[in-house]
Amino acid sequence: MKNLFTTHPASVGETYLEHLLVAAAFGARLFIAGIACCVHAVLPWLFVTTGSRAVMRLHDSMVRSRVRNEP
Repeated sequence: MKNLFTTHPASVGETYLEHLLVAAAFGARLFIAGIACCVHAVLPWLFVTTGSRAVMRLHDSMVRSRVRNEP
């Protein structure tokens, strides 16, 4: 059962707790960006670049983390 909680985090160079915090932070940022995108759908003059900027920042953060954790 322990492997279910530790295999993937270990594969990206994180402990279970570190992975939980990173994944939760990513999820929260995606959630907020998603709300901004939904508002933008109705009011297109608001949050014009919020969704795309959030995706680019999250991608950059993930790539930097991947490079930092490579052997």
